[in-house]
Amino acid sequence: MNLQLALDRLTKEDCIRIAKETEKSIDIIEIGTGVIKEYGMSIIREMRSLFPDKLILADMKTCDAGKHEARQAFEAGADITTVMAFSSDLTIKDTLQVAKEMGKQVMIDLLEIHSRDRIAELKELDVKLVSLHVGKDKQTEGTFDTTLFSLVEDFNFEVAVAGGINLENIREIAAHQPDIIIAGSSITGAEKPALAAAKMKGI
Repeated sequence: MNLQLALDRLTKEDCIRIAKETEKSIDIIEIGTGVIKEYGMSIIREMRSLFPDKLILADMKTCDAGKHEARQAFEAGADITTVMAFSSDLTIKDTLQVAKEMGKQVMIDLLEIHSRDRIAELKELDVKLVSLHVGKDKQTEGTFDTTLFSLVEDFNFEVAVAGGINLENIREIAAHQPDIIIAGSSITGAEKPALAAAKMKGI
């Protein structure tokens, strides 16, 4: 199980500091949508330079102009970019094609997707990596619900999970054996981010 550190709603300085503090425990550095909107592709380039041996995910949340946005992220140094599952099939196919050409990956974000029919369509598009995601706003009603795993059951995706994951609920989530657990504020907001990340990685 890989641990992905989600850096969002933070200054560039805090992103760099927390990534450095937690580097030994994390496998993937996610540069969050809000951070990308604040700093653009330059923050991806800088993180790539500072962490040459880490996988970097750019949370672009692409929903249109797939070729352009995927190429933007990959050329800046991202290994993985995100595309929303509600996007048109053409957008998803375009980003997957760019990723294939450049030796990169696309993570399809299943935010607010509840239909297994759509999941089946994504499989037909040759999607490999998906994210079961409870959004920040919806977390006011509750954190990650393990019943979400039923949405992707039997489709043989690589599965990431995100949404209010912390030391209190990570064991229950890890029992479902996701490939990637994504943690944001439970690490970035901790008094000792390095310790929080180490504990989560050790689960």
